[in-house]
Amino acid sequence: MNKSVDNYFIEGCGRCPLGGSPDCKVHAWTSELALLREIVLSCSLTEESKWGVPCYTFQDKNILIISAFKDYCSISFFKGSLLKDDKNLLVKPGPNSQAGRLAKFTTTQDIIVIEKVLKEYIYEAIEVEKAGVKVPMKKNPEPIPEEFEEKLDSDPVLKSAFEALTPGRQRGYIIYFSQPKQSKTRIARIEKCEPMILSGIGLNDKYKSMKKSGNTVKKPG
Repeated sequence: MNKSVDNYFIEGCGRCPLGGSPDCKVHAWTSELALLREIVLSCSLTEESKWGVPCYTFQDKNILIISAFKDYCSISFFKGSLLKDDKNLLVKPGPNSQAGRLAKFTTTQDIIVIEKVLKEYIYEAIEVEKAGVKVPMKKNPEPIPEEFEEKLDSDPVLKSAFEALTPGRQRGYIIYFSQPKQSKTRIARIEKCEPMILSGIGLNDKYKSMKKSGNTVKKPG
């Protein structure tokens, strides 16, 4: 095991405000994540820490990541759309997802009953990578600014979190990121909002919540 990954299971990814606290989503799925880690490592993948989460590679090619969310933990295949998925285990992180696919779990028993099948999926994902198959990508229907597109392409955890947002929340961020004329301002907005996206929060959710409670808060802008 790669000890650099151990911190994730202890403190979380540290990328959202809940990291390192008892409320971190990782702590809700301790047993499930440990079991998924054991299964993945039994498939001879290399364990690394990327984007703050456990990432598993084959010959330096990304195969899958293990993640914790509010309502479930998951194995996310980078090229999951290319897997046969005969058992219908995989779902899109969001409606606009093209390559990635998730297998969601809420109990250790969920994992145990499909352990053999899950390993078959992992080995199939390795074979897909060995063959060098590419996912045919369609143009995103939303005009995502280049800076945000590059950020999502380089950070699958952020991409999964963004794709898991409702279409309305996605559109709110895209509009907000697209407004500035200067690239450096667009980048600054993206970096500022990253923790909110990772926490599953929409651009104006926090503002609306504080306004409803009677507190004064400045809108993003």
